Amino acid sequence: MVGPGRPLFVLFGSSIVQFSFSNEGWGATLADIYARKADIVVRGYSGWNSRRALKVLHQVFPKDAVVQPSLVIVYFGGNDSVEPHPSGLGPHVPLPEYIDNMKKIALHLKGLSDKTRVMFLSAPPVNEEQIFQTIGVQGRTNEACRIYSEACLKLCEELDVNGIDLWTALQQRDDWRTACFTDGIHLSSEGSKLVAKEILKALREAEWKPSLCWTSLPTEFEDSFFDQVSPDGKSNINIFRA
Repeated sequence: MVGPGRPLFVLFGSSIVQFSFSNEGWGATLADIYARKADIVVRGYSGWNSRRALKVLHQVFPKDAVVQPSLVIVYFGGNDSVEPHPSGLGPHVPLPEYIDNMKKIALHLKGLSDKTRVMFLSAPPVNEEQIFQTIGVQGRTNEACRIYSEACLKLCEELDVNGIDLWTALQQRDDWRTACFTDGIHLSSEGSKLVAKEILKALREAEWKPSLCWTSLPTEFEDSFFDQVSPDGKSNINIFRA
């Protein structure tokens, strides 16, 4: 902990989270908007699925930590929804197991403290043609993303967790296939803008007490003043508002 305590926001997920501070990402946007209001911490792991996340959940979010997050934004589902490989290897997680994993993640996070809030991001769509052109692989389909997205959102309703429907949100843009991705999977700056917009909207509308909306949080040292000493060594009091 550095300086006065601020609310702690943790972004937990796979590559959509790990890369959220690059390419004008949505994580960087949140950090900018919440500057001097909350600390944004990234715990993103490229290629991971809900199964692997569950194995390290208690290490990343120990229940005996001195400081517990005020908000955890969770994203898993895109890798889980990949078609199963005949070898049994790969990131695919069957839908029932994915739902159970996400339920365990949500309940653990909600149990960290009375003030810890949880938000799930559902699987966004993918551009199958762009994936094949840029990466040369198959196995990711927009239909599978829809199924896992809907399952995630249904679970959110059951557990009273704030869920954001990224699969629908990104596709509201007419040119989403070409504008929202760098490779058909990962978000471009335009795609991240839509994600950040949905998160900020959800934070603004959430009926949490205390509110975690950026407009409701105090600005650190907002009314700070300091003395400026003149070159001759005489105290020259100037007032500066931070």
